[in-house]
Amino acid sequence: MISTLLIKDYALIEKIEVEFERGLNIITGETGAGKSILIGALGLLLGERANSSIVRKGALKAIIEGTFDVSVNNKVERLLTQNNFDYENQLIIRREISSKGNNRCFVNDTPASLQFVKYLGDLLIDLHGQHEHQSLLKTDQHILFLNEISDEKNKVVEFQDLLNNLNKKVQTLNELKQQEKLLYEKKELYDFQLKEIDEVSPKVNEDDEIENQICKLENGEYILTSTSMIYNALYDSEEAVIATLNTILKKISELSSVDKVFLETEKDFSNALLIIEDIAEFVRTYKDRIEIDPEQLEELRLRSTILKRLKKKYGATIKAVIEYRNEIEKKIELSENFSERINLIQDEIFQLRKKLGEVGGEISIERKKTASEIEKRIEESLRYLGMPDSEFKIKFLTKEAVDSNFLIFNEKELAFNKYGFDFVEFHIKTNAGEDLLPLSKIASGGEISRIMLALKTILAKNDKLPLLVFDEIDTGVSGRIAQKVGLELKKLAKFHQIIAITHLPQIAALADVHFTVEKENSNNRVTSKIKKLNIENRITEVAKLISGQEITDATLDSAKQLMNIQGTI
Repeated sequence: MISTLLIKDYALIEKIEVEFERGLNIITGETGAGKSILIGALGLLLGERANSSIVRKGALKAIIEGTFDVSVNNKVERLLTQNNFDYENQLIIRREISSKGNNRCFVNDTPASLQFVKYLGDLLIDLHGQHEHQSLLKTDQHILFLNEISDEKNKVVEFQDLLNNLNKKVQTLNELKQQEKLLYEKKELYDFQLKEIDEVSPKVNEDDEIENQICKLENGEYILTSTSMIYNALYDSEEAVIATLNTILKKISELSSVDKVFLETEKDFSNALLIIEDIAEFVRTYKDRIEIDPEQLEELRLRSTILKRLKKKYGATIKAVIEYRNEIEKKIELSENFSERINLIQDEIFQLRKKLGEVGGEISIERKKTASEIEKRIEESLRYLGMPDSEFKIKFLTKEAVDSNFLIFNEKELAFNKYGFDFVEFHIKTNAGEDLLPLSKIASGGEISRIMLALKTILAKNDKLPLLVFDEIDTGVSGRIAQKVGLELKKLAKFHQIIAITHLPQIAALADVHFTVEKENSNNRVTSKIKKLNIENRITEVAKLISGQEITDATLDSAKQLMNIQGTI
């Protein structure tokens, strides 16, 4: 519900702040006083389009701010949290429209887009009468009226779960087909690449080992000469180091027999000689294994070139080349299995489309039963509200699918929405002899308001919109019918907060809260003011509605009678 509405520098309004209450809030006032301006401001707050002409002359901008109690509105909480807005039980929406035509919107002091505010407004208020914010005229909303009171809610949830599953399967199928197309286009290339790599059959680190071998073979003569020189110097020449060292070891041994202080030195020297002999043996063995083989060198160089070319094309290392090779092998295998996988998913999609049709059919049967009951009840309500010749019908339509988005029902491919395959539209005729026409083509605001009043009275306990606004719902009605319209509004106010503009005393007399809008002329400027009436002022205002500005004791008594007030106030 709306708690307060602040309007500043909008049209004839300089500044007003209205505190609304639960139940039936009635607004009255002379024609042109600004009542509809007030409702227009409320519509702008909820996302209707605006231009700079609505800014009060001389002001920089118009400001409209509403405070709403959303403590029991789960849809608002979900919308706010999903879009990263702070959620509190009190929701504040503010819209600023500058004289230069710029618009700014805020939700709980956080900037918001006009589109988001419109989404939010659709969860807060249903405004009926002379403005566009009318869910009854939106054909796509008609099915929601039925959903609110019919017994197929669980089936609709099942339908939507199936639909989510179908959408996922279709997405998977589309991705597979796209992959199949891409792989088909690249398969020839992948076959060539796989063959090229497999013909080389590279091994991890093979390139490093080959480079080492090439280095050895390219330096074979140098290595052979050097190792031969080392071995000869150590062991195989007349002046070999090991012969000299053996001579020295013999002398040290002789000294240790004379003086035992040389025993340790003899031991160390003997060990060093053994090490040198090992080195000489290693060099000899290595030297004997060296082969000068130009053909092997050329083969290794060729292999190295081939490996470098693979690395340049498929990866920085042999390991990367092998990983790429394994990857394209999997893609080739996948391309060969695509048909089987695609056929499997297509069959699953077909079964889901049939299941959607089956559940959609069950929903449709139940929904049509509900529609038949609603038609009768609305016609009864419209007769009660002064439209005795009205006829109300809920038309059901199925549409053949024109694209790939379809379900299967009775072997037909049908279009659908998230509520089933029923497309629903309200039709009405309001006078005898007329044809049934879509409700959206009804021109009379008063008729629309009474139709909505009838609908809302029937759906009151189920409808989740907390606030309903009726702008001049009494258009074209008077007397006994006006009393009935007022009683229906009063009944509806048990389940919703109602704000209604009226000219009729029969309706105003039933108010839980009564406001009046007046014009004031100050400093040659006209402004609109609104004030909340106490009980005495309410009686006077209802009396004015009965007889005009001239108020008599008789009209005051009539006002009290309409308001069901006994005695003197």
